[in-house]
Amino acid sequence: MNAELPFELLHSELVACMFAREQETSSTEEANATAGQDESFLETTNAATKLELLGYRVGYALVERIAKELPRISTELDCMKFICKEFWSAIFRKQVDNLRTNHQGVYVVMDNKFFLLVPLSAGQQYLTASPRYVAFSCGLIRGALANLNIQSVVTATVETMPAVKFNVHVQQKS
Repeated sequence: MNAELPFELLHSELVACMFAREQETSSTEEANATAGQDESFLETTNAATKLELLGYRVGYALVERIAKELPRISTELDCMKFICKEFWSAIFRKQVDNLRTNHQGVYVVMDNKFFLLVPLSAGQQYLTASPRYVAFSCGLIRGALANLNIQSVVTATVETMPAVKFNVHVQQKS
């Protein structure tokens, strides 16, 4: 049995469940708004944000387990190299294909055959749905970096399936 398959299936179901809930919530909000009811208690956070936050929690916890035997990582660039090699390998069974930086707190992590998009990459018809499948992974990266004491904003760009560019903008400490 393929070792990645359980994680792949779990991730697909997680994405489908979150977006189905979002559709249910929005249709309930519309019905209540037309009925004149104030439903301010309903959560307004969208499904992609929830997936990203879940990924953050998982990434934060995972990096502790992966890095516990390694010597302390001291620089921002070393942290990014750790994410691209050890962290990525532990989760996706491969290293990233490319890491670029402008040495001013912006990093681009490129994975040309992103594990979670490969099943959807038979054609370009799923390109518009790809952001929902990379939101969790953006959270993984952001959570791992947060545990390494680097606050960041992580976004993903999918131009051709299954390649993904993760853009990491490190927040400067004030």
